[in-house]
Amino acid sequence: MVIQESLSIMEKLEILSDAAKYDVACTSSGVDRKGDGKGIGNSIHAGICHSFAGDGRCISLLKVLYTNECVFDCKYCVNRASNDVVRTSFTPEEISRLTIEFYRRNYIEGLFLSSGVKGSPDETMEEMIRAVELLREQYHFQGYIHMKAIPGASPELIERAGFLADRMSVNLELPTAEGLKRLAPNKSRRTILKPMKQIQVRQIENRQELALYRHAPSFVPAGQSTQMIIGATGESDYQIVSVAESLYKQFSLKRVFYSAFVAVNHDSELPMLPQGPPLLREHRLYQADWLLRFYGFQADELLSEKHPNFNLLLDPKCDWAVSHLEFFPVEINSADYRTLLRVPGIGEKSASRIIGARRYHSLDFPDLRKIGVVLKRALYFITCSGHMMYPTKLDEDYIIRNMLDPREKEHLPVHPSEITYRQLTLFDDMDAIQAGS
Repeated sequence: MVIQESLSIMEKLEILSDAAKYDVACTSSGVDRKGDGKGIGNSIHAGICHSFAGDGRCISLLKVLYTNECVFDCKYCVNRASNDVVRTSFTPEEISRLTIEFYRRNYIEGLFLSSGVKGSPDETMEEMIRAVELLREQYHFQGYIHMKAIPGASPELIERAGFLADRMSVNLELPTAEGLKRLAPNKSRRTILKPMKQIQVRQIENRQELALYRHAPSFVPAGQSTQMIIGATGESDYQIVSVAESLYKQFSLKRVFYSAFVAVNHDSELPMLPQGPPLLREHRLYQADWLLRFYGFQADELLSEKHPNFNLLLDPKCDWAVSHLEFFPVEINSADYRTLLRVPGIGEKSASRIIGARRYHSLDFPDLRKIGVVLKRALYFITCSGHMMYPTKLDEDYIIRNMLDPREKEHLPVHPSEITYRQLTLFDDMDAIQAGS
């Protein structure tokens, strides 16, 4: 490992911002905290991300690694210990000054700070915390900060970081313990899940403290998230969404992020990707994740061991609907909110508008179009006052072929049937973690 000691701060920034591009676990802040007038910056609920906020603003953050030095040798990572790449690190003073100067120039609204493992998890975490302490205490920065928790760092350091950051994340990396052992031999489920559980428990305690003492410091107020790499190992979509569902239920995560595997290393353990990264599969998993979090779906409703993968030519809600035609058609003028949410083409806003509008009169298809229902998908699954939009058949093959773009029909059939991985239980050792072993 060759470490460059004499690089300028801008040369370091070029290297370490490029090295951070594969970490996708950053999004809206989820926290609303105005500056108190004594410092600079604030964190608003609209979010900090590489996209557009709910109010239409394009917003950004400094996304960078503290160091790309790493003692771990994860086979999928460009910064793995065995790779011959230029290595460098910021100092706490450099990263804090860089962040505040970018903020003052209106380049960014916050910081996303991740890192390789330099020396040891504790050593790396200590330096990252020092950088954020400088931002908060010396520069009085009150904007959004997302910190990665380094797997294996001590609980005391996780606690300190949690009172400095708005959001924290611990990357799960791979959906199953089998895949983690094969591709990330220096990491374990225990070192990943233990800080997740610590953050969750401390958040609950902190909410109780804040109820008693309004001015108590907040612990990770925007919650925690994680990331899974998709396509590096052979897990099915069913396994992946089942793991995500367990994470939401057992650790109260705000988000699970899915990152399509990008082949940056040559290794016999890694898959060949002649078609490139599985970006469409990643997209379908994000859509399914939305159904889990906001539409009341369960993982075993969307997929099963007999139907383990999403139809890449249909979004997951359409895929579910055409496989469960016994629930359709739905009568728009009488169905409850939960039932409406399960209709393709009807979202949260349009379902609420339907409930509100039908109090005054019966709705017909032109009304639904004005409300925002996507009729080209919904028309196969709904009736208005007992009538369909036009005569159609409740037949899976018929509906799929009519919903697809003509250019996509040549790719049918679209349901993969093979599955080679058995389902692994990710949380086998949770009892030991909760017991503090």
